[in-house]
Amino acid sequence: MDPQQIIDKYYRPDSPVWTILTEHSRAVRDMALEICQNHPELNADEIFISEASMLHDIGIFLTDAPGIQCKGNMPYICHGYLGRELLEKEGYQKHALVCERHTGTGLTIANIKSQGLPIPLREMMPLSIEEQIICFADKFYSKSGELSKAKSIDKIRKSILKHGKAQLARFDNWCELFL
Repeated sequence: MDPQQIIDKYYRPDSPVWTILTEHSRAVRDMALEICQNHPELNADEIFISEASMLHDIGIFLTDAPGIQCKGNMPYICHGYLGRELLEKEGYQKHALVCERHTGTGLTIANIKSQGLPIPLREMMPLSIEEQIICFADKFYSKSGELSKAKSIDKIRKSILKHGKAQLARFDNWCELFL
């Protein structure tokens, strides 16, 4: 099954949430692939990046996020691990990890504990170069407002800093590596 078929299995095509998800995911995919093309030395798997970028937010419909047309019953922070569970059921284990590991610049067990997050207590850090590229590209695009307009690095940095200096340092390292 290709990524669009998986999306269409869980989202009614052309519904507002389908449009938000697919436009956001395409913007993330396009930036991630541009990073790959600008940095062949990273040896990133472009086919995987294309697929996983389209699926990284598959779990949003299960969350309560009316601003992006999601009418589920879970807090939005849960969309990553819920997406992992969906993709694991579909047989996409590697893609599933991208779902879980793309929140912020990744979440450590310490982050989860200190913030009292309602998610499983396990490391959720992007590890592979592909996971890191998708996580980085995702920071540039919102699912509200102008879906295909990239945020400025300054705006992203200010938002990330609210979650700690370690997260900001990770983002800054990615800027050096990927831009």
